[in-house]
Amino acid sequence: MTGRYCSLAQAPAPAFTAGLAAERLGALVGGRRMWVNGTVLHYCFFDGETDASVIPVPGSGETRRVSWVGSERQRDVVRAGFGEWHDLGIGLGFVEVADRSEAELRIGFQLGDGSWSAIGKDALRTGINDRTMNFGWDLTASGGHGTALHEIGHALGMQHEHQNPYAGIHWDDEAVCAELAGPPHHWSRETTRDNILRKLSPAEVNGSVWDPQSVMEFAFPPGLILEPEEFRGGLNPPGTLSPADKEFALRWYPPLTARPALVPFRSAPLRLGPGEQADFTLEPAETREYTVAAFGDCDTVVVLFEERDGEPRYLAADDDGGTSRNARIGARLVKGRRYVVRVRLYSGWGPGETAVMCW
Repeated sequence: MTGRYCSLAQAPAPAFTAGLAAERLGALVGGRRMWVNGTVLHYCFFDGETDASVIPVPGSGETRRVSWVGSERQRDVVRAGFGEWHDLGIGLGFVEVADRSEAELRIGFQLGDGSWSAIGKDALRTGINDRTMNFGWDLTASGGHGTALHEIGHALGMQHEHQNPYAGIHWDDEAVCAELAGPPHHWSRETTRDNILRKLSPAEVNGSVWDPQSVMEFAFPPGLILEPEEFRGGLNPPGTLSPADKEFALRWYPPLTARPALVPFRSAPLRLGPGEQADFTLEPAETREYTVAAFGDCDTVVVLFEERDGEPRYLAADDDGGTSRNARIGARLVKGRRYVVRVRLYSGWGPGETAVMCW
């Protein structure tokens, strides 16, 4: 019998401007789900009596109501997972909060709903009363820590490693579908295709080579993989962060030797190179709806935070997605409060060709 696998919902394919160069399109596809380096990600655990949903009972035609609330021991496993990723020295922070409205990542423990996570910034599309991550089995059992590392990897923007097009895996499709149709998964052929058999585009993958030791790789029993021949007898990753996992995290989120300098907000050209970012402080003169935007022939992301207790709390973000429009945020800002505007340039035609403005 196969192990327990993560099942991801399929997000709609992004739309980009026609005629983009392959290099530019690859940068957009690969980076659209990644967080801006230096972001503090807040996470919370559902803990209310009404935090639950109704799920089907496989093979019975019936349903049952299952809570999203997990035990403190299971929460500790997830906390340890965040700690292990953070201890790599990456440029992201992780802070647990009690108020779900302040959390970008909201975590449930609904048994029977599988383990899954939104990928990177896709979490921002989820309502504040919904989960962005779920653990569908007991994390205190063997392999639970690896499950936590895996789902947090998705939250950082990582994909399933066995779907890497460079892996060269030739599946026995019918054997895979039959294996996943039974317990404990009860997956449809479509779910199996989306999470196992489908190859990602090269722009979506974590690296240019396949890493069978990655924490984002599944363990597979004998008889499912036909090629490479060495894995016909099964694939058994250790469930720990591999060197390539660490390289991926540090490449996207390099250590911050110092926090980006905060300067008073001004409408001015940004002399940023690809991959660079700038932070500005904004102290509104009056309470009203403001628009913050970046203009220029480039691919930019604009993120707006409200500063609380000296720490930026996420409010809103916009990514121009490589289209002809500009990254633009509308938000109600309050006089007397301090905000942080973060602008990141993914690609462009040279420094000085992007401007950030607020009105």
